[in-house]
Amino acid sequence: MRNIWTIARRELRVYFTSPIGYIVLAMFAVMFGWFFASSLIIFARVSAQAAMQPGVEGLNVNQYIVQPTLGNCTIMLLLTMPLITMRLFAEEQKQGTIELLLTSPISDYEIILGKWLGGMLLYCCMLLISLLNFSVLLFYAPLDWRAMLVAYLGLLLWGGTMMALGGFISTTTTNQIVAGSISFGLFLLLFVLVWAQSYSQSSLGQLAGYLSMPPHFDQFSKGVIELKDATYYLTAIGLGLFLSKRSIESVRWKA
Repeated sequence: MRNIWTIARRELRVYFTSPIGYIVLAMFAVMFGWFFASSLIIFARVSAQAAMQPGVEGLNVNQYIVQPTLGNCTIMLLLTMPLITMRLFAEEQKQGTIELLLTSPISDYEIILGKWLGGMLLYCCMLLISLLNFSVLLFYAPLDWRAMLVAYLGLLLWGGTMMALGGFISTTTTNQIVAGSISFGLFLLLFVLVWAQSYSQSSLGQLAGYLSMPPHFDQFSKGVIELKDATYYLTAIGLGLFLSKRSIESVRWKA
């Protein structure tokens, strides 16, 4: 565990000693702030209209602000996560430092988990920024924090899946741009696969819908944890880490 944590801290330090970490955080903060402000304005207008109608109770803040904003957050991750994952292994291979890691007394899984955890730490910084926006709601409306924490658990699993799959792609090339482009393509595919269910009810269409990421986040966004959704994300994370392990083994063998 010490080796994993050492590698994770090194990765996080690299992000913040280069422009990547600051660019990713700035992009995410601006985009999240825009979506949050938009949801807040819509909520204010709907609340004003509801207040003019007798017998209408107060609107649910989580339903009108938290759920839409966190749903849009998954779209932001399509743009920001490839920037995080593209350098995990590609840069090491380009500079030749991957050989130092592979010849050190550290197992492949420790290297992979350390880099995955380092990327996740930067991702957690992004989520902390988003929480600052929601903290404003404490002064204006009641907020269901339990449901929101469940939604953030879903975002963690979503990000962990992207980090594992993007990390695997990064092991297959020495070019960060190539790694980032392929990762974006894969993430976009996993995002839109669910559309197949709208025009095909066959078993293939159902399979495409199951492999898509957004449907498994829907219940999390509502504050509900379902085993099948958690299993999907954990399996995807495990698959990405396993494929990274096999890819690193091939790099070690070639070296």
